[in-house]
Amino acid sequence: MMRNITIGSIAWLMSSVCMAADVGGVKLDDKTSVGGQELVLNGAGIRTRAMFNIYVGSLYLPARASTIDGVLAKGPRRIQLTLLRDLSGDQLSDAVNDGMKESNPPADVEAVKAQTDQFIAILKSMGPLKEANVIALDFIDGSTKIGLNGASKGAVQGEPFNRALTRIWVGDTPVQPDLKKAMLGG
Repeated sequence: MMRNITIGSIAWLMSSVCMAADVGGVKLDDKTSVGGQELVLNGAGIRTRAMFNIYVGSLYLPARASTIDGVLAKGPRRIQLTLLRDLSGDQLSDAVNDGMKESNPPADVEAVKAQTDQFIAILKSMGPLKEANVIALDFIDGSTKIGLNGASKGAVQGEPFNRALTRIWVGDTPVQPDLKKAMLGG
């Protein structure tokens, strides 16, 4: 009897470890692959603004991290945004611009202005975005690769840009502290 309970407990634990996370009705894979390397879901949460749910933000890393330094020390990495509402390219671009300014020192924002402008141009080129669209921001080999629903939309070179971009969600002054906490597994 005790052996059956133990085996059942182990099976339940293993199945719960393999299950995908569900955040805001969005099922997230526990693992993904970026650049041929397996990444694990570090954490995920909902970005809200003025009482509206905007997207589920999730962070994938080679190994779990609970600080911005830990996140930035690991590569490759993915920040994934699963939209919970329709957005225009302008709305998303404005949010990125605001997030860069809010989450980074002015000197860092200025240092990556050209890359930020390139990134925003890529976002705007995606046109209107629909609920359930998935934007993947993959940092690999010194480049931030932008994907929409699995299709490549472009890339922006430079680790300083990716660090500034990552700080929007998990930096010292993120756009939404409870989202940061969720993405850092807290």
